[in-house]
Amino acid sequence: MVWFNGMQITKAGEYGVLGLIALSRRPVGEVVMIDVLCEEESVPKSFLGKIFQNLSKSGLVGSARGSGGGFYLTRPASEISVLEILESIEGPIALQRCLEIDVGCEHSRGCALCGLLGEAQERMKEVFAGTSLATLAGRHLPNGLVQQARQGRGTRMALTASDVSVVPPVSESEDTTASANLN
Repeated sequence: MVWFNGMQITKAGEYGVLGLIALSRRPVGEVVMIDVLCEEESVPKSFLGKIFQNLSKSGLVGSARGSGGGFYLTRPASEISVLEILESIEGPIALQRCLEIDVGCEHSRGCALCGLLGEAQERMKEVFAGTSLATLAGRHLPNGLVQQARQGRGTRMALTASDVSVVPPVSESEDTTASANLN
């Protein structure tokens, strides 16, 4: 069991969710190279590759080897909960060590703090369980694409979480205005 130290999700959890959000923008079963996902979300390739190997073992993603290889979602993003993703990467979640089933706490039966932490943990897990990957993806702007737009790499992006798209370059004056609006 992994418990949140200072109630923070690890980088592995964060990068795993971001990588799956990038993958969820494609149809189920479409194979995407890890390089593409990393570029879209600005996450380290070697780290995301290891995370996705674990996600493959848990059955959330599949992998294809070879020159056209990469990863793909095994189910629709609407059927994958954020809790499922985090627990696949981090293991079962506990806010405090005393809430771990194996460890327990000598004060747990009468401890007001353990009771409160247990309630908070259950509510947090309900939020994560009730939020699908598709819902999260609908609220998310791809970090790598936002950075590209801010750096003015010859593309302009419509910056809405529900409809992120890359459009062809426009005239230099329009591009300068778009870049200024991002800052």
